[in-house]
Amino acid sequence: MTYNSAMKTWQKLRSTPGLWERYFVREKVLTAIRRFFLDRKFHEVETPYLTGSLPPESYLDVFETTLYDRFRHPRRAFLPTSPEPFLKKLLVAGIGNCFALPKSFRNTENMSLTHTPEFTILEWYRVGADYTDIMRDSQELVLFINAYLQRTRSSNTGAGTRPHELTYQKKHVDLSAPWEKISVVEAFARYAHMDLTRALDLKKITPVAAKKGYRVRPTDTWEELFDQIFLNEVEPRLGRGKPTILYDYPIGLAALARQKKSDPRFAERFELYIEGLELGDAYSELTDWKEQLVRFKLESEERTRLGKVEHPIDMGFIEALKAGLPPCGGIAVGVDRLIMLFADSRDIAETLFFPAKEEFPLPQD
Repeated sequence: MTYNSAMKTWQKLRSTPGLWERYFVREKVLTAIRRFFLDRKFHEVETPYLTGSLPPESYLDVFETTLYDRFRHPRRAFLPTSPEPFLKKLLVAGIGNCFALPKSFRNTENMSLTHTPEFTILEWYRVGADYTDIMRDSQELVLFINAYLQRTRSSNTGAGTRPHELTYQKKHVDLSAPWEKISVVEAFARYAHMDLTRALDLKKITPVAAKKGYRVRPTDTWEELFDQIFLNEVEPRLGRGKPTILYDYPIGLAALARQKKSDPRFAERFELYIEGLELGDAYSELTDWKEQLVRFKLESEERTRLGKVEHPIDMGFIEALKAGLPPCGGIAVGVDRLIMLFADSRDIAETLFFPAKEEFPLPQD
């Protein structure tokens, strides 16, 4: 068995110095993010890279390791999939508006143009806010980064700036406000030509998926069938030429989002898309500890069914919710994908000096 011996990034940079500018987009984007939030009086939080428990999420594979004390007594430990539980504990303590820019870790995500198992994530939380406020923050942040990058480039070239314009993979994107906002139900009607409100349980979505020609197995869950339709017919159409905010997800996909009072079949959640890249996942945050614990237990059961690594539930997070999480809105943004956008790269590996596929090359027969 041999391994891919393609030229590594450091070798490419050594032989082609003109590539440095693309890789330096990362430091500029990180600088712009920090300026944006610090100027708005958000506190930056450094979160840990080792934890003894995690919020259970059925669709994620986690990294597990072993922590030893000085007497070599072992304890299970995990790499966090996001900084969310840590930030929310500080929100309960009274930190106020805050953000974090750590590495996070999700296993099995090493064979994709838009995923990497070790990635940089941006999360921010605004107290006294909901997902509509986070929509506005997201729009302002993207425009701020774009303007910052254009200013740094124009100072070197003498060219003018166009802070509301972006070119990605030869496609022009208009970043000016207002961005497109479309509900999940509206998106399914427009692109999948189906009434999602009539397919919100497994019994009803199964014949719809089968009629569309998707593989339907007796063991499939509602979410798995939803994903087949969404990923093939809806998601590729989002954010084309103009950023799209896709909002109000079915309650079965609520994760840590608050249920809509006006329609409890849906949750106050949105995702942000630009030119087909899913960049962020946002909620009006769930503050009810009892409901959160029920959701965690259901997610843990689903992880067991799927054969994923079982891990302790972060009961410290539940204790924090009991103490009282203030009403807030928050979002997780994939920074590496954001860098892809501004560096005009179609492969996430092109944003990293040491991408996973170079550190762990796939075997070749």
